[in-house]
Amino acid sequence: MRLSAVTLLVPDYDTGIAFYVGKLGFMLKEDVAQDGKRWVRLQPEGGGTSFILAEPRGARQTAALGEQGGGRVWLFLETGNFQRDHTRLMAAGVTFEETPRTEPYGKVAVFRDPFGNRWDLIEYASSPDPA
Repeated sequence: MRLSAVTLLVPDYDTGIAFYVGKLGFMLKEDVAQDGKRWVRLQPEGGGTSFILAEPRGARQTAALGEQGGGRVWLFLETGNFQRDHTRLMAAGVTFEETPRTEPYGKVAVFRDPFGNRWDLIEYASSPDPA
């Protein structure tokens, strides 16, 4: 088994697509109209787990917008070339909370998407998947 997708709340589909595709460089894999909503699936350029964008429905989901990780970094965008991708994201207007740092597990910097979710841009010192 593998984790194929995770739902990510965004204020609206087009704003989500503009950021994740336009700034982070994700691929738009599907965008299908469905009974008053859309099935929007994005995937990082290098593959891996997809994101299903969802507009909040109701007060509970609206309150969770940008807080799905409870204020913690909960999304980890892995790169094989930290400096290249950090420079590209900065030039695209991505907001980093810190300067890049080196930890025992790799090179990392925290950024926020425009909706409040905290991410790590990370180049692991060694593969996180021993398989």
